[in-house]
Amino acid sequence: MGMSAAISLSSLSLGPERKVKCSNGYFVNGYVFHTEEYEYGRKTYNNGVCVKGLTCSEFEVDYYGKLKEVGELQYHSK
Repeated sequence: MGMSAAISLSSLSLGPERKVKCSNGYFVNGYVFHTEEYEYGRKTYNNGVCVKGLTCSEFEVDYYGKLKEVGELQYHSK
């Protein structure tokens, strides 16, 4: 394991900081997602999410839902 990987793993093991940055939307991989509350009354919606899930068995359990809240966790750094 490289030194930077060891430092990253060490930071993750400390857990997230106590403060969370909250927002009503998120931009990732060229897509914009907004919370259900933010989009209320608008003509277009983009608050649905799908997360591919894998279990220990051969079955896939996917999650489908609506974005209610967006929180960004910050992890401790050295």
